[in-house]
Amino acid sequence: MSRMQFLLLFLSLSCCLAPSWASADEQVRLKRAGVEQAIAGQILVEASDGGLLLEDPDGVLWVLQPGEIVERKTRDTPFARSTQDELAARLLAELGDGFQVHTTAHFVICYETSPAYAQWCGALYERLYRAFLSYWEHRDVVLTEAPAPLPAIIFKDKASYVEYASAEFGEAAAATIGYYSIRSNRVLMYDLTGADAQQFGRSTQAAHINAILTRRGAERTVATIVHEATHQIAFNCGLHTRYADIPLWVSEGVAMYFETPDLGSSRGWRTIGAVNRTRLLEFKQALRDRPAGRLAELIADDALFRNTASAAAAYPEAWALNYYLLKRMPKEYAGYLKKLSERKPVDYATPDERLADFKEFFGEDLAQLEVEYLRAMRALR
Repeated sequence: MSRMQFLLLFLSLSCCLAPSWASADEQVRLKRAGVEQAIAGQILVEASDGGLLLEDPDGVLWVLQPGEIVERKTRDTPFARSTQDELAARLLAELGDGFQVHTTAHFVICYETSPAYAQWCGALYERLYRAFLSYWEHRDVVLTEAPAPLPAIIFKDKASYVEYASAEFGEAAAATIGYYSIRSNRVLMYDLTGADAQQFGRSTQAAHINAILTRRGAERTVATIVHEATHQIAFNCGLHTRYADIPLWVSEGVAMYFETPDLGSSRGWRTIGAVNRTRLLEFKQALRDRPAGRLAELIADDALFRNTASAAAAYPEAWALNYYLLKRMPKEYAGYLKKLSERKPVDYATPDERLADFKEFFGEDLAQLEVEYLRAMRALR
C-alpha cells in the first residue's frame, strides 16, 4: 500500500469514526486476499468500527480493516521493538540470497552491493543522525534517540530497486533513485555509483566510491541519500510522527534544508542549512509564474504537492520557506515544530486549522510575511 493509499484510507476513518489513540500489545489474526496471517504489535489507533493501525516490532505500520480481522488477543509480554540481530534476520529472510548486513550504532543496512558502498552509506547516515539531533537541540527542539534500529535496503542496481519498489509506488518507482517509506519505516535505494564502480577491484573500491560520489555532477545523487535518511531520522526521533498531519511543506522542506552535500568531503556531507543552490534556482525560476497568496495555499493543505502541474514549484518553495523561517524566525519555527510533533496519527487538521496553527507562531498578517519572505529569498545568492 502506497503512502497516498494509506492516507486516503485512514483519512476517511479518522473523519467519520472518531479514532482513539492507545498503545496496547496484541496478537491479531487476519485474513487478507484469502490468506490467514498473524501479526503481533502495538495498537496505535483504533477506529470505532474496529479498524486498527498496528505497529509491529520492526516498525512496519499495518492498516487492518474490521472485515479482515479474525481474532484479537492481548499478549502477556509487553511490546518490544526488534533488536539489530532480529531486524537483520527478518530483512535477510524477506530479501533472499545475495543480500548481506552491515550495522552501525543506529542503522541496519541490508545490501546486495559491495561492503565498501554499504559502509560509506552507513558512515554518512551516522554523521547525519548525530548532526540532526544536535542541530535541533541547539534550537530548543528537544528530540529523542530512535527507539529501535533504523532499516535501510540497498539494491545492486536500478532494475532490482524498481522491481521491489513498484509494489509500493507502481510505475512511478522508475522515476526515483531512493525513498523513505513511512509505512515500512525503511529507506530504500540502489548502488548509486553504478557501472563506474564495477571496473575497480574490491580491495580499492572504497577509495573509488569516494572519488565517484565527491566528483562534480554527483551532488544530486548524494543529496537524495541525505534527503531520504533525513526523513527517516525525523520520523523516528520525535520531530515528526508517522501518519500524523505533518504538512508536506514542513517535512519536505526540512529534508531539503539538510540535503546540501559537501563534495569536498570524502564522506559526502557535512553541512546543515547551507544555501541549496539547486532548490534556490528552481524557486527563482518558479517565481515568474507564482500567483499572489501562494503562501497561504502552501500552508493550508498539501494539494500543491499532489498536483503534478504544481509540484515542481511546490518543492523548492518548501525549501525556501523553511530556509527563511529557520534563518529569520528560528524561535517561532521551533515552537511551531513542537506543536506539530504533538499531533497523533490520522488526526487530520482542516485547512483553517493548519492556517491557525501557523499564525499562532508567525503572526496573523500572512500577506506581509509573504512580502518579506519573497524579498529576502529574491535577494539570496
